[in-house]
Amino acid sequence: MDLISRAVESVRAGRANGRRLIGSGRWGMRFPAFVGIGFHMVLSGEAWLVAEEVEPVLLRPGDVAVAPNGAAHGLSHAPARLQDLPTIPRTDPPETGQPAAELLCGAYRLDHGTLHPFLRGMPKLVAVSTDHADHPDLRSVTRLLKNDVSSAHEGNWVTRSALVDLVLVHGLRQWQKSSGSSRVAAIPDPAIATVLDEIHDHPEHQWTVQHLASAAGLSRTQFNRRFTTAVGQPPMSYVIQLRLTHGARLLRQTGSPLSTIARQVGYSSEFAFASAFRREYGLAPGRFRDHADPLPRQPLRS
Repeated sequence: MDLISRAVESVRAGRANGRRLIGSGRWGMRFPAFVGIGFHMVLSGEAWLVAEEVEPVLLRPGDVAVAPNGAAHGLSHAPARLQDLPTIPRTDPPETGQPAAELLCGAYRLDHGTLHPFLRGMPKLVAVSTDHADHPDLRSVTRLLKNDVSSAHEGNWVTRSALVDLVLVHGLRQWQKSSGSSRVAAIPDPAIATVLDEIHDHPEHQWTVQHLASAAGLSRTQFNRRFTTAVGQPPMSYVIQLRLTHGARLLRQTGSPLSTIARQVGYSSEFAFASAFRREYGLAPGRFRDHADPLPRQPLRS
């Protein structure tokens, strides 16, 4: 599986959220920092993307802005300081006149766990321009996502997840292409990158530090040091977190029995998986599977 696919797959344990945002007159809105990834796509008009310590970027129709690691940012009718922008309004003022900007926004928010190293290593915000004539598939996805977030239907969260995935993959792929390297934001240590590939491809394997060090061609001491430096946590902590994140995604996206999911993510029994899951997520796997975050369905206006 390629790097972008793995990165997007890693956030699917969270709930996909989507909104249609409309700004009229002198409008602006601020998005606080969160654990996850989000995007904004301009459908019509113009919007300025602002963040701390970053120059404002003008977004035009077809442009997609991605916050790969949930950094605080804002949107406005004109360049502005982030702290001066209000948070997103919770009510819908009466519609008046032609909106100055219309955007589609989507995000995955993670209540637990951490982001994939690829996403953590990316800039706070990236913006890409898209010619819909060259990407007719994105035009179709945009239309479907707009319809999805504008009304409530049975199965909304399933379709929304798939549509948000497609927009995120497009934005990340375009950014990576424009950056000129398929390894941008990847783990710079090739030995550790190889081990990460093995862990992600086979989370069910009974990994030990010695097995991982051997796969990297390093001693245990060298491997522990280089892995922790490159990834930000010790190897077995990463393995456990990956297994639980993968398990959480399977709980949300499949109807597989708990015992089956436990085996797929490397636990010897349903009880062992449930105990580890409860320690990390604060609730039993069954409750996590049934839990649904309230998703705003209506358009939001400034």
